[in-house]
Amino acid sequence: MAQIAKKSPHVPLLALTVLVMSFFAVSSASAQIVKSQIQAMSGWSSCTVCAGAGGNGTVAAMSMTQNQSSPSLTGHSTKFWIGGSKPYSDALWWKNLGGNNAITHFQYDVYFYLTTPQDAQALEFDVNQTNGQRWFIFGTQCNIRNGGVWDVWDAIAGAWRSTGIACHTPSAFTWHHLTWQFYRDSTSTHFVSLTLDGVTHYVNQAHGTHGSGSSGISVAFQMDGDYAQHSYSTWLDKVSLKYW
Repeated sequence: MAQIAKKSPHVPLLALTVLVMSFFAVSSASAQIVKSQIQAMSGWSSCTVCAGAGGNGTVAAMSMTQNQSSPSLTGHSTKFWIGGSKPYSDALWWKNLGGNNAITHFQYDVYFYLTTPQDAQALEFDVNQTNGQRWFIFGTQCNIRNGGVWDVWDAIAGAWRSTGIACHTPSAFTWHHLTWQFYRDSTSTHFVSLTLDGVTHYVNQAHGTHGSGSSGISVAFQMDGDYAQHSYSTWLDKVSLKYW
């Protein structure tokens, strides 16, 4: 189960203004790389045991089916499904996009759709980067059943930290649009903001990282099972990552 820090950080308006202006100033001044329609790319990886607590969870049934015409915004959505019989089992999928050690800023953009959102324990949307020295985990989750808030990942503590920003059960049969803004310095991940269905919230949290000798960038999506491991599906479309 996710561990939640209940206290939401207090963020002065001036600090937020400087942070956001700085983020977009770097964006406009640097060459950007954009990966689009990631959900339709080949070469996705997946696991279930590794998606659980401590990387050693119980086994879930899972599947991924690409190029779905309905529901879809582009005619090429991807359907992710989780089921099984063991409560609180999870399913993780990720797509490696190649390495670039100079990258420091990320914008993760995704549309998601559920038909039975009441069966979801949590939905996780992540970006990972390794740069030959550190492993930067920009882990985020809509923690639907354990607090109804957005959490971000504290790698040093190995725990989720509450943002204090509400994330209740998404409405069914509706495309929801999510955008996360992140950046890193030499040792830490910085969670700048999230925008859900046109409403922006500023997070202003930073967390430490562990060492890594590899080099790569990836996006990931995880579905968590509930107390009865009700099966459910999530469709993703127009998944993109902009980085610079």
